[in-house]
Amino acid sequence: QVRLVESGGGLVQTGESLRLSCVSSESIIGTHTLGWFRQTPETQREMVAIITMGERSSYSDSVKGRFTISTDDAKNTIYLQMNSLKPEDTATYYCYLNPAGVGKTYWGQGTQVTVSS
Repeated sequence: QVRLVESGGGLVQTGESLRLSCVSSESIIGTHTLGWFRQTPETQREMVAIITMGERSSYSDSVKGRFTISTDDAKNTIYLQMNSLKPEDTATYYCYLNPAGVGKTYWGQGTQVTVSS
């Protein structure tokens, strides 16, 4: 059972930055897909940024050019650097891990990001 623990959320103003971290209880080396999703009370959970096969990064159009996903394999950690934050980025952000690309997936407990205008 993989455990994911997120941190780094908070309250910021428009234009500011935050960096989210997600520490995995297991090695993330060789993970098929990992990344970040977000959800608000009014919306379904949506993909923000993912890394597939350790190489290919994908971003939602709404965050492209502002957010950057990265990993530190030695620390089993996934990061999401969020710059130029907007009020519409306000959401609970969830870390995601799909070790094999099919089958069981894992989610963190979520970290709240609030951007004030």
